[in-house]
Amino acid sequence: MIDVNYDYTEVNQGNANKSEYIFNLNDGVSKVPPDYYQNYNPVSYANYNEQIFTTGYFQTGVELPEKPKVFDEGDKEVIGVAGPYIEDTSLKLTCVVSGGKPMPRLRWWRDDKVISKLDPVEDETRLSLLELRIPRLSREYFEAVYTCTADNTALVPPLRVNVQIQLYLRPLLVEILAREQPLSVGQETELACRAVGARPTAIITWWLDDKQMIITDPQKISEDRNETISILRWTPRMEHDGHTLTCRATHAKLQHTTLEASMKLNLHYVPIVELKLGSTLNPNDIEEGDDVYFDCAVKANPPAYKVVWEHNGQVMTHNQRAGVIAGSAHLALQKVSREQAGKYICIASNVEGDGRSSAVSLQVIYKPLCKNKVTAIVGAAINEEARVACDVDAFPPPTNFQWILNNTIGTVELDKHKVDNSGRSILTHKPLSDTDYGSLACRATNLAGQQIEPCRYTLLPAVKPDPPTNCSSLNLTEDSAELKCLAGYDGGLQTTYFVEAWEMDTLIANVSTITPLWKLQGLGSGKELTLVFYANNARGRSEITTLRVHTLSRLALHTEAQNTMVNIDSSWALGIIAGAVGTLAAVAIIALLARKRHHRPLHYEAPTQTVKAYKGMHSSNHSPIQPDDKNPDVVPLGKDFNCTRDSERPPEPPPYGAVVSPPVGASRSVHSLHDRSNTPHTPNTPISDAQSIGTLAEDRRSVTSGTLSRRREVVTTRTPLLANARESCV
Repeated sequence: MIDVNYDYTEVNQGNANKSEYIFNLNDGVSKVPPDYYQNYNPVSYANYNEQIFTTGYFQTGVELPEKPKVFDEGDKEVIGVAGPYIEDTSLKLTCVVSGGKPMPRLRWWRDDKVISKLDPVEDETRLSLLELRIPRLSREYFEAVYTCTADNTALVPPLRVNVQIQLYLRPLLVEILAREQPLSVGQETELACRAVGARPTAIITWWLDDKQMIITDPQKISEDRNETISILRWTPRMEHDGHTLTCRATHAKLQHTTLEASMKLNLHYVPIVELKLGSTLNPNDIEEGDDVYFDCAVKANPPAYKVVWEHNGQVMTHNQRAGVIAGSAHLALQKVSREQAGKYICIASNVEGDGRSSAVSLQVIYKPLCKNKVTAIVGAAINEEARVACDVDAFPPPTNFQWILNNTIGTVELDKHKVDNSGRSILTHKPLSDTDYGSLACRATNLAGQQIEPCRYTLLPAVKPDPPTNCSSLNLTEDSAELKCLAGYDGGLQTTYFVEAWEMDTLIANVSTITPLWKLQGLGSGKELTLVFYANNARGRSEITTLRVHTLSRLALHTEAQNTMVNIDSSWALGIIAGAVGTLAAVAIIALLARKRHHRPLHYEAPTQTVKAYKGMHSSNHSPIQPDDKNPDVVPLGKDFNCTRDSERPPEPPPYGAVVSPPVGASRSVHSLHDRSNTPHTPNTPISDAQSIGTLAEDRRSVTSGTLSRRREVVTTRTPLLANARESCV
């Protein structure tokens, strides 16, 4: 039951015919028609309170209106959502209610606040219209909900309709998110652009200057759809440095609503280095003794913290005393030499890496110089052509060569020869008689002038080579051997060196090389071998040199691996001790005798092979090189060289297991070990360290295997310098 207040208010006071009375109800104000009041006594109205509302008078006297409808400016009904409208435009919505008795009251609400209202108006149309006007739709109206209500009785809740305002909103903010690391040339990077406030979400594009970039990653939208983020994956190049990168946010429905954010590219990159020869220098006219400088231009971001100079791949250091002045931008070479010619590079470094310049070649002009400083010996037979190559070091390359032959008749200038494609001259000389031998000199000429010191050659009749000497084993195993000899005179021709390994009368290895170094394999273990060495050239084969070796046995190797010490029998140990004591006693006696004698200096004449050969050409018609003069192992005697007579030297026991080397030029090919050991007054040549080690190792193996060799083998070498002297100096 609805409670009705007892008091009432007369609407039209003073009017006998009361037109209308208003009763205050608990849920609002209700206007009661006059006929209702006339039928009842107002004073006793409250007494009939319950009877009034139960008689159905309001039910038979009130008609409810229809549900409100909302129409936009185009008289189109709005259902649920109005718009979308463009931001900053106006809005007009009309709430229309049809019918109702009495006429309904209309109101526009937002939240709990009445925006506008319309009191009941009686007219013939029976329509009630209430407009909602918003002159400027700002961002605060986005998705705002407005409600239109209509009511004409307190007994029924007001009829209502809701409308949501939808707007197109421009972006509020566009920014390129900051990065922790700078952008580097050649390295892929990620850049993020954020757009805020656009409805619907903004469309983000990337631009490099005026050119749009391609984006592969889709845009990311926040949960509240208020933010849009675009990721740019991009590898900047060097030419992009200093250009402008722009992020633009646009609206799909709105024109002239683009917002953008830009950044000027400050790219980090490896230094770009350019090296140039000094601008005042002519690169084709730099001679020895000139001053040279280089300029190194460095472009780097961030700036280079170090600059390094290289010459032919080697780092250069500042050395003013040597005439090298190295700075960060310049390199100066004072009084340049030909050794300083070559390629120069400047290297600059920053946090991005090392930048290298292109190589700049420095050409230093200098006169020709011989590549071979030693006088070469050339062998040529009569009526046979000999080819002599003159190879020089020069810049620029020589243009011609001059050949001069100095013989017994005098000096003869041969035909001038121009340089060939390899930068050298090859003289073809055919001796017709003994006078066509002698000393050859070659001088080259280039732009800097003629060669000062000529290249020299000794032209001798071609002969057979001398045999290899001082042969020894460097490494001897159970199945292989590494061998080395000293090369003798090659006879002036191309020489090949051979070694043959014989086991009794069986040849088991034969190896040839262009140098007297060999490695024999597959010899077999525990074998006693005879090695035969010789040399061969176009004139024939040399005499031979022999060497006896024992390959290790597998049993001996196993024994040496298991035992760290070798037990030597007591008789052998006593023999060593006795020999040492005797040697010391002999040395002491000789020292005492030497004090009583008067010393006089010895003078030796040491003619070279060239001199001997040259003299021999006039003494006989046969080859000027005699057997005694072929040995190339000539030891020059210096001023500080001390020599004593054999009689004044303490006796030295010959080494055990030494190699037998026949005297150079000897007629016999193989000499017996016993014959050599029995030859008195033969000067001994010291063996090499490698040979001594190999000999001691061989003796040790003999002791280990229980077969100690008691034989002494003597190494002898005949020295041409001392051939005429009774004293020997080794």
